Amino acid sequence: MRTLERILQLKGHDVLSVDPDTTVYESLALLAENEVGALVVLDEGRPVGLLSERDYARKVILKGLSSRDTLARDIMASPVICVDTSLTVDKAMGIMTERRIRHLPVLDDTGQLTGIVSIGDLVKDIIAEQQYTIDQLQHYIHS
Repeated sequence: MRTLERILQLKGHDVLSVDPDTTVYESLALLAENEVGALVVLDEGRPVGLLSERDYARKVILKGLSSRDTLARDIMASPVICVDTSLTVDKAMGIMTERRIRHLPVLDDTGQLTGIVSIGDLVKDIIAEQQYTIDQLQHYIHS
């Protein structure tokens, strides 16, 4: 079974994060600079929330707030749903679909943040696995 650990081995373990008192403006600048859609909000090294472009659009822009005056803690999705590296891709996809979320922080065996996976990462992995199966079947048929 394919696990999130495998995805992180291929993708890398880098995680963008801010603390709860970072302004939304600074958080958005970090998202834009790294061309990602979400970052983890850490308090003393523990994930306490997730801040995404969606949170910004719904909780700042639509409410007429200022991103320079609003803090990450005020708009982050919390509590954050975290998963273990041993979780299978299929189960992670199920969680994301059921909870209607696009990002999952991943914790190692000691409970430390070791990476983050997006719905796109999971879809890419599923497509690659299906392509491998197709290639193997075609090879079998033509042998």
